[in-house]
Amino acid sequence: MSETVDLLLHPDWLLSMAADAGAVSGHSLAISGDHIAAVGPRAELAARFDARTQIELPNRLLLPGLINAHTHAAMTLLRGVGEDQPLQPWLFEHIWPAEQRLVGEDFVAFGTRLAIAEMLRSGTTCFADMYFFPEVVAREATRAGIRAQLAFPIIEQANPWCADLDEAFRKGLALHDTYRDDRLIRVAFGPHSAYAVSETALARVLTYAEELDLKIQMHVHENAVEVEDARPLAALDRLGLLNPSLQAVHMTQLTAQEIERVAATGVSVVHCPASNMKLASGACPTRDLLDAGIPVALGTDGAASSNSLDMLQAARLMALLAKHETGAADALRAREALEAATLGGARALGVDDRLGSLEPGKLADAVAIDLTHPAMLPLIDPVSQLVHTEAGGKVTEVWVGGEQVVEQGALLTIDGAALVEGAALWTERLRA
Repeated sequence: MSETVDLLLHPDWLLSMAADAGAVSGHSLAISGDHIAAVGPRAELAARFDARTQIELPNRLLLPGLINAHTHAAMTLLRGVGEDQPLQPWLFEHIWPAEQRLVGEDFVAFGTRLAIAEMLRSGTTCFADMYFFPEVVAREATRAGIRAQLAFPIIEQANPWCADLDEAFRKGLALHDTYRDDRLIRVAFGPHSAYAVSETALARVLTYAEELDLKIQMHVHENAVEVEDARPLAALDRLGLLNPSLQAVHMTQLTAQEIERVAATGVSVVHCPASNMKLASGACPTRDLLDAGIPVALGTDGAASSNSLDMLQAARLMALLAKHETGAADALRAREALEAATLGGARALGVDDRLGSLEPGKLADAVAIDLTHPAMLPLIDPVSQLVHTEAGGKVTEVWVGGEQVVEQGALLTIDGAALVEGAALWTERLRA
């Protein structure tokens, strides 16, 4: 007797990212509710399941939803501000002053909506955000049907979201209470950096994180100036913050001893190659980190510093940067870059039992890529094609928890025309 499932997807190619599984043809994906029921040969699944809906995906490759492990979504509205500046002048002289003038709930709502549209259209189904008004980001993510880890901002100075640290903790912990059991939203701590948050405040973060079993996302060793001033990794180690809850973002300029310590303490690293290169911040030694057994995730950073939220573009930059820095063409293979954008992100966020690959029992987050685009032909090595042709621009369908949010390249949960109109209004405000 056949089992009933909600959906059967029949792509020409399927890349599960499970273990060492490669891209296979003639395989299908069965979805029951928000979970994957089975993955296997089409004939086998057709005989086993009675599907309420079946979708043919000719000339498509199906892969897991991408996980953007670090961004500042609302900063899409600051795309193009402070161009061609190194980190400290870019941040202190351009970005922070602009945020003080412009950032409010309306800014965050529209900027986040714009970012989510860009991410969904390029295959991202889960993003880790660190920005003001995280409650607004949660609302926008829920409406759009995308997953999000929201690291609520902790910074010493008054900002548009809170007057002081006490208010930041109060608001952030209340947000955690609201979304404690939510299907899409998870809350984390987001201390900006060692130079923007005191050791007293960081100790407070650690205490709460241990009590509530929450993740901590933080900019660490972003560029040489930060590292030379006072190697922040050593300070975090002294405080006890080097532990499996920490998602250390950027991590450039690492010594061999620091890499060894990060590996021993279970810290995850989030690599943001586009912003690191654009701000001339340095390179994260991804090959050394992976060889040490350190979980490496991939992020785009905010569009103000990277200009793009396309995770497959970020995967390409990750692979190319590793090759360039080491002088070895095989320093980082396409498969490893793609894993950083899927399972690597899931491991860093602590959800690899539910996300990051197309396997039975995991949540049904999946992305279909058009294989008829000239840049995808001929299809000799599907994984290489995904990474090195920036295939994010060729996404046609997206599902999050079995719910379709992109169909034939069109957003189903966001009004695209309203985005264009709203962006024009914000452009006028920004130029003024």
